[in-house]
Amino acid sequence: MKLIKAPCGLHCIKIVDFGVRFGEEVLFENVNLHVHCGTLTVLIGPNGAGKSTLVRAILDDVTHSGHVEFKDRENGHLQKIRIGYVPQKLNIEKNTPVSVFDMMACYHSKVPVFIYKSPRMKKRILEALSLFEAEDLIDQQVCNLSGGQLQRVLLAMAVMDKPNLLLLDEPISGIDANGSLLFYKTIDELKRKFDMAIVLISHDLPYVAKYADQVVLMDHGVVASGKVGQVFHSPEFQRIFGRGGSEE
Repeated sequence: MKLIKAPCGLHCIKIVDFGVRFGEEVLFENVNLHVHCGTLTVLIGPNGAGKSTLVRAILDDVTHSGHVEFKDRENGHLQKIRIGYVPQKLNIEKNTPVSVFDMMACYHSKVPVFIYKSPRMKKRILEALSLFEAEDLIDQQVCNLSGGQLQRVLLAMAVMDKPNLLLLDEPISGIDANGSLLFYKTIDELKRKFDMAIVLISHDLPYVAKYADQVVLMDHGVVASGKVGQVFHSPEFQRIFGRGGSEE
């Protein structure tokens, strides 16, 4: 992955007029976000507020209104946005004979991994795993990984193709305090070094306060957005989380 010494800081990605409805029920509408490259945008809000559905809509996994604008040029031509994604959970059956190398190579290569194992592919995988201190997991069976180990592997897999936008749907749910701290430090390093726009769903408000560049409070739509202080001191935040900063 190419190192960017100075993030551009431009409005490179826009979520424009996003809306999702299920039948007659409107989950949210008129969601508009500017996601800056080289920054961490955190989605917060109560359960059922539409955060995960917004992420799935950006991925085109659910029917939605609105569109994503991505304005990045190379040699005078507009580039197609590359999106990396880490889900909240990944269900893997026990005794599945798939190694970390196999899973990551299959995801990023059209060549059958069991037939042809490229040294170049192994190098790419090791480089990605090294970002999350997980190189030693390359030959481990995925089904035997702990929650924290699997989370690091999924993050490595998501950034291998140098995404412009990285979407993280509560990827550290159930991870201990040490694992959470390592995660946020790594995300902070990714956004700064690789000029990556990152959107994270999180309920860890102390970490959000420390690491987020932009906070978006959702409750069936965007009810507050801006810097941490602006959102955390807003009436909408107080209504949802209370003065103690915990969900109702």
